[in-house]
Amino acid sequence: MERRFKVYVYAEGEPPILHAGPCKNIYTIEGRFIEQLELLAPPAAGVRTWDPDRAHAFFLPFSVVQMVHFAYRPLSYDRAPLLSLVRDYVRVVASRHPFWNRSAGADHFMLSCHDWGPDASKGDPELYANGIRALCNANTSEGFRPGKDVSIPEINLYDGDTPRQLLGPSPGMSARPYLAFFAGGRHGHVRDLLLRHWKGRDPATFPVYEYDLPSTTGNGNSSGSHNRRGRDRQSDYFAYMHRSRFCLCPSGHEVASPRVVEAIHAGCVPVLVSDGYAPPFADVLRWESFSMSVPVADIPRLKEVLEGIPTAEVERLRDGVRLVNRHFTLRQPPERLDMFHMILHSVWLRRLNFRLDH
Repeated sequence: MERRFKVYVYAEGEPPILHAGPCKNIYTIEGRFIEQLELLAPPAAGVRTWDPDRAHAFFLPFSVVQMVHFAYRPLSYDRAPLLSLVRDYVRVVASRHPFWNRSAGADHFMLSCHDWGPDASKGDPELYANGIRALCNANTSEGFRPGKDVSIPEINLYDGDTPRQLLGPSPGMSARPYLAFFAGGRHGHVRDLLLRHWKGRDPATFPVYEYDLPSTTGNGNSSGSHNRRGRDRQSDYFAYMHRSRFCLCPSGHEVASPRVVEAIHAGCVPVLVSDGYAPPFADVLRWESFSMSVPVADIPRLKEVLEGIPTAEVERLRDGVRLVNRHFTLRQPPERLDMFHMILHSVWLRRLNFRLDH
């Protein structure tokens, strides 16, 4: 791929909806991917080409997050403006270039980490049916097709950089007294079920909290995480990850969770608690070698399931976590085998599934 694959980025459109996106917080990947691809320049442009006749894939550089910010009327639940923007943009590129029409969009791709990314792609029927959709919300029960679409990691970079607590070496097993850990809100039925079964049941070995994570910062404040500053809450959260063998990553309102990437960076084995989630980079990464997958129906047995895993197997999984860490890291500028290149590799694999007859 590194020597052959070429991507053309359409120049049509202007920021903030085109050629721009968020580069921090929970939708980081949407803006960073657009930014990093468009910053590639000769002589080290690598995958990017300015000659569309040399391109194997064509990128539609719109941001669904920006569409929601600028075009969605809050609390209206009306997503029609998003669909209209996508439809209009596809019509523009199809009217000015021959590439969309010759493949019915099959060699084109979009990328979105917003929950409404899959819905926005329905703005153009050919994009939804034929195009390569790179999505964080990779839910097979809602139309995500692993053989055609690309699952991308959700990564929450609070201030645009990987949290410093996750940059150092991760503690070994002897420094991890907790079997598993979760802290978060009741966002969706999966988390609600998890909290109903496990919240506060066994904080000594299986801590599960709902926005009431005890302080580990030594500031003497034990009144609950909502009353402490954001940086203190973040430090507490990552401290618990570093002290846990497994990190529970239940689906929220949608299937993806930034906890997966955070767990990997913390050296904590991610436990995917979901139904219908297609994990990122599964074409080349063996998720069973560095994570656990637990059906939602098994939440009542969650502690029993994890306690039944031998110590040697936990160590093997943690070794796997260390090996895949670089694939779930965003670098600036991009580095070989990092998250940016892994996404492009996934697009390339799907482009190989389509043959264009000139």
